[in-house]
Amino acid sequence: MYQNSTRIKLGLNIALIVVAVVICFIHLSVDPMRLLMAAPSFAGYIATNFFPPGLNNIGIYADAAVHTIAFAVVGTCVAAFLSLVFGLLMAKEITPNPVVRLCVRFVMTFIRSIPVVIWVAILVFIFGIGSMVGLIALILSTTGFLSRSYAESIDEIAAKKLEPLRASGVSTPRIIIHGLLPEFAPAWINWTLFTFEVSIRASAILGMVGAGGMGVLVQTNLELRNFNEVATIILILITIVLCAEFLSAAIRKRLI
Repeated sequence: MYQNSTRIKLGLNIALIVVAVVICFIHLSVDPMRLLMAAPSFAGYIATNFFPPGLNNIGIYADAAVHTIAFAVVGTCVAAFLSLVFGLLMAKEITPNPVVRLCVRFVMTFIRSIPVVIWVAILVFIFGIGSMVGLIALILSTTGFLSRSYAESIDEIAAKKLEPLRASGVSTPRIIIHGLLPEFAPAWINWTLFTFEVSIRASAILGMVGAGGMGVLVQTNLELRNFNEVATIILILITIVLCAEFLSAAIRKRLI
């Protein structure tokens, strides 16, 4: 009886998902069959125009790759520090004052709700085109995401493991330093490394809207229809992302 009920619920959930997908296709006026039929043409165009990759400007691309990595490193490190502060202020178990929590949460939600590309577009009007614009946008976007993630992890840890310290009269700063942070360290490492991987991809996109890095080269070569050069840049970006994932996995394995 229990298995039949579970199967019925699973079937209803799948049916609801299928109906939602169909409604979305209809609303977007997209023909799924036409989309599938276009796949071979898309693959053929990529194979014909983007391969073999061009290697004439590999030195320039390598320098842009270093620029992109530096973007991600600085943006992630600054955002991780800021997010820890905001995460503590957003955590119910650490900050009992609801006004402070709600104000900080509102600001972080506002920052997180604006895509990083839109942040760049806004900041370009204020500061002009340059690396600083991309870095600020990346820090804002990453801080908005990490602060919420940190706050949820902090609340989960604090609710389970910090009550004995609080009951024994330990002050809040000592609870945070000696009780919370050692327990929070694994979650902090996981979320920060995950965000670092995302920041590398975001850094490449930011260049396409005037923030420097590999995105500038992608945009320029696309406009000049140098598709072979674009393929080289994309392959370099894929290599960077894969290396970042392997590095993150190695750090997690070593530290956690």
